[in-house]
Amino acid sequence: MSPVSLLVLLGTILTVNCETHSLSYIYTAFSQKPVGLPGLHEFTAMGLLDNNMIDYFDSDNQVKVPKQTWMEKQLDSDYWAKGTQSRQSKQQWFKVNINILMERMRQNESVPHNHVLQWRHGCEGDMQPDGTIKFTRGVDMYSYDGNDFLSFDDDHGVWVAPVVEAQQTKRKWDGVQVLKEYTKGYLEKECMDWMQKFMRYQTEQQVAASKAVPPKVYVFKKNANVEANVILTCLATGFYPKDIVLWIKRNGRILSQGDGLRSTGTRPNGDDTFQRRDSVEILRSDASKYTCEVIHEATRVHEKREWDHELPPDNGGAVSGAIAGVLVLLLVASVGGILIFLYKKGRLCGPLKKGGSDPSMNSNDSEKKLQPSPASSSDQSLDNKDSAERHILMEEVNEEVNA
Repeated sequence: MSPVSLLVLLGTILTVNCETHSLSYIYTAFSQKPVGLPGLHEFTAMGLLDNNMIDYFDSDNQVKVPKQTWMEKQLDSDYWAKGTQSRQSKQQWFKVNINILMERMRQNESVPHNHVLQWRHGCEGDMQPDGTIKFTRGVDMYSYDGNDFLSFDDDHGVWVAPVVEAQQTKRKWDGVQVLKEYTKGYLEKECMDWMQKFMRYQTEQQVAASKAVPPKVYVFKKNANVEANVILTCLATGFYPKDIVLWIKRNGRILSQGDGLRSTGTRPNGDDTFQRRDSVEILRSDASKYTCEVIHEATRVHEKREWDHELPPDNGGAVSGAIAGVLVLLLVASVGGILIFLYKKGRLCGPLKKGGSDPSMNSNDSEKKLQPSPASSSDQSLDNKDSAERHILMEEVNEEVNA
């Protein structure tokens, strides 16, 4: 091997082994609601994985929402409900403390000017050969009006105040040992655990997408037991993953069980793919426009099929021989698929590969938490008062909320 080839190979190995990942949360608060600036809100909060937004909250909508499909699928409604509550609490904390800073900076309220307080916290780590992520650095810092105000030195376990106005907050927070221990623990352990978990969710989706198989869509009709009726059927089969949308529409309106719609639901075939079949019984004389619509996001399939108005012969020949054969094969495949599915259950969310971890969290919360002040809300953490233990939440486990 030539020296150049060796250097290229070594560089590739080092790049793979030193792949860096990050998880961070950014909060931005204005002293006044921005007017005439689309997209800006009095308060916003967002989570970022490798600088890609994974969740979002703002003061106008007041709901924490997922920004990635895998976040929506993997995290239950309790996570989002508690996250909404926590971010609403953070919004109030920022409102109180931006007023404290304006007073401390001697900024005249009579002079109209919008001030900005930001907080960013998170962690970074390098991917290891065994699939784990090793902590490299943590960030917990505040800025005011675009200038650094206060940050945590994780190596030395102290707060750093680059401006005079932050000195009293630094002294107060440095004096609370449990606060420093919590901050260090969050950055080096809890944040890393959540990042590992989110990376696993993202990877699972990417793997599933790489194996995605589009559905085959069939529409057919057969005679019903009632001579005056006919059954329309929409069949989607052979698709993977199993998440699919299937609608039967009458003149553009989606039919439901109240309209007599019957559905098998999504069922496994015998080849690791899935099928779903929906049917509706209508009058042979019904001249409405009936369509079958199938959406399979993993393969970006959005297919529509329309039934013609040709009726099957009324001699009981409900389904042609070819269609009957397809249905028999699907029934056999479905039975075999169910047995295989039961044997393989957990396949889509099975154990982590060797070296991975599924951290046991004390709370349903990937972010740092706010500490409720024992005093009134007007003298919380940034002020030089007795309640300045700062914003970190130290509740009992059963009181913790998502952020």
